[in-house]
Order: sequence, then C-alpha cells, then structure tokens
Amino acid sequence: MPQSRVVGISGNITRPSKTRAFVDHIVHRLAVDAGASAQTFDIEDFGASLLPARRLDELAPEARYVVGQIVAADILVVGSPTFKGSYTGLFKHVFDLLDPASLRGKPIILSATGGGERHSLMVEHQMRPLFGFFEALAMPTAIYACDKDFADGALISEAIHARVGRAIEEATQALARPGKARLAA
Repeated sequence: MPQSRVVGISGNITRPSKTRAFVDHIVHRLAVDAGASAQTFDIEDFGASLLPARRLDELAPEARYVVGQIVAADILVVGSPTFKGSYTGLFKHVFDLLDPASLRGKPIILSATGGGERHSLMVEHQMRPLFGFFEALAMPTAIYACDKDFADGALISEAIHARVGRAIEEATQALARPGKARLAA
C-alpha cells in the first residue's frame, strides 16, 4: 500500500509566522498519526506567476509543482492569518485554478491564526471564500489559534491541542474511508 501524503500550505509570508508554525504542527502530527509523508509550502512558493495566471498551464514550473503536490495530497492542511484578507484571496485564486474534482473527498483542515480572541469571530468571515469552496468538496474542519495559544513560536494551549487532535482523528478516519471523506465543520 502506498504511503499517504499530507500537504500543508501557509498563507503568511512574514517570518517567524504563527500561521506557518500552526500548519507545521498540524501537518507533523498528521504525518505521525497517519504514517504519512509530509510537506509544507508557503503562498510565496507559487512565485510571481500566480497572480496573472488564469489557467494552470500559465503558472511557472515551481508553482505547478506546488499545485501538483496539493492535488496529490491525501490530506490537506490550509492555514491563513485572519487579519490578512489578501492571503485568503490568493488561496482562493490558487484553488479556483484547480479542477474541483481533483480535491473532492480529500480530508481538509483549515487553520487560522490571529492576534487575539476577538479575531476568532473573524475566522468564518475571513476564510469564507476558502471554506465555501472546500465545503462543497469535503466539509473541512476549521481551527483557530490566537497569540495566547503560542509561546516562543510553539503551540502551548491544551484546548487547541485537543481541537487539533480531534481534527486529525477525523482526517485519518476519513482517509481510511476512501470516497467517503465527510468531516464535521
């Protein structure tokens, strides 16, 4: 049986990035729990060819490689900072270029980070373009973490760890049921 593949994509280009740390954390735990290979990309990995592209063949080779990894993934983890709507728009553009059938049935975990608890109310609004797209394909799970959930770039909140654990359990169970991946939002 071929090894499963977990692919994470982070929408934040600042360094260090809570969003990237959160995506990396989820991807690593998924890889361990599912016995899968793992890889994480940033939105900047798509390069300058992303914005003007209207079709996949208009992307530069490095961007087509990232898209190929997204399509080949068995589980997808997408992370966006809630206060930067432009990144969410870039994600939507990436996924608009894809044939929806290429992602149908994949377990998907949407993760978001923000400055404070008040941002948790913005998650649904901020990620709605992505959530609506993915909801039609696989009913994604969404997880939010704020500043107080991190210390020195590491996730420290037990509540968030528990949510991540539930999302990972749902994703690995869905992976075990090919063609029937339906995750609770």
